[in-house]
Amino acid sequence: MFEIEAVITLLVIASGLIIFSLALFIVKKKNPSKDFSDLSVRSKTWWGMLVVFSIATLFHPMVSLFALMFLCFFSLKEYFSILKTRKVDRQLFLWAYLSIPLQFYWIYIGWYGMFIVFIPVYVFLFLPLPRILGKGTVGFLRSVSSTQWGLMLMVFGLSHLAFYQTASPEYGANLVLFLVVLTQLHDVVQFLVSVFIGKKKVVPSSNPNITWEGFIVSTFVTTGVSYNLYSYLTPLDELFGILSGLIISVACFGGSLAVSVLKRDLLIGENEKAFVLKKSYLTRVDSMAYSAPIFFHVIRYYFDFM
Repeated sequence: MFEIEAVITLLVIASGLIIFSLALFIVKKKNPSKDFSDLSVRSKTWWGMLVVFSIATLFHPMVSLFALMFLCFFSLKEYFSILKTRKVDRQLFLWAYLSIPLQFYWIYIGWYGMFIVFIPVYVFLFLPLPRILGKGTVGFLRSVSSTQWGLMLMVFGLSHLAFYQTASPEYGANLVLFLVVLTQLHDVVQFLVSVFIGKKKVVPSSNPNITWEGFIVSTFVTTGVSYNLYSYLTPLDELFGILSGLIISVACFGGSLAVSVLKRDLLIGENEKAFVLKKSYLTRVDSMAYSAPIFFHVIRYYFDFM
């Protein structure tokens, strides 16, 4: 049966998105000369994220596992689409894709030890071999390290979302919902504050939509919502009700900055790809790639239910 708390939370989120979408539609009608394309894209991707994580939260763990596995696959696929590659790199990408079902198999059987070392140890040590055997020496370090970065962020980081339910069958689904709500809330508030009232840009050369004002306001909002939501969705105590908001906010901030700089470096001279990437889910899961593993390991360290 569905958790009533999770259902109510998802309905509240859906209601908020409906209000936001209607408000955006009205504003666009009244201001046809202004460019609201960025907000329109974000609205569509937020709806997509709501669908994915509703499936991951409400349905059978196997359904959730497959939903999150496909999220990792498409995120990695979009990441690879921005890389400057040669024919010799395709075999490397194939091996990277094959690591996804294996990573999720370790989650399925609950083998935490292998789950935590499979990608950052075994896959990282193995990946250079097909590149070498493919007789590719030019650009070796760039192609291998770029592939490894993609696996760390889009597979290793995001796959933690699936391990919550394995580590804690009782609380895992609600913890994922709690994490996703706070992560997306932080991103939304940070974006809106940065765009409309933000002045001091953190890294203007890579992401002009991240400002210190946006980070500070979003951290306060996220922490406040975390404090009011933790007792409703999680078994955390009051201290971690506050700390969760701070931890997730800092993780989101780090993830957004790191992935922004990474994309900026990879997309130098690729204006067409940069425009297409604005519409992708990769730009919506950058914060999640950091917040999911960091929050998971902090909670696992301090609480027995994980």
